[in-house]
Amino acid sequence: MTDEVDAYLATLDEPSRSAFERIRDIALTVVPSAAQGKSYGMAALTFHGKPLLALRAAKTHLSIFPFSGDIVATVRGRLDGFDCSKGTIRFTTRDPLPEDVVAEIVRLRVAEITAS
Repeated sequence: MTDEVDAYLATLDEPSRSAFERIRDIALTVVPSAAQGKSYGMAALTFHGKPLLALRAAKTHLSIFPFSGDIVATVRGRLDGFDCSKGTIRFTTRDPLPEDVVAEIVRLRVAEITAS
């Protein structure tokens, strides 16, 4: 069975596919046990059956969804120039998210899931 993340990435053109593969690789480095699936209709990584991080491409940007407004608020100060809303961080292939911030988002989300 093809997992949902790989299936979604296969629908994307370059360089969007590579940008999301980078995000996924960072997340899987932090949490090698994360599963690849779907959450809220989006390709997502999950941890202990709960959504960890979702990916979504739009016409003018790419987005990650850490499923936590608190996490976005925590890292927002490190994302000058990026468009952040309560539960979404938007970026482009020309201006990718910093690797350390992606890793921190994943660590924070794992801590939330573990605490719940």
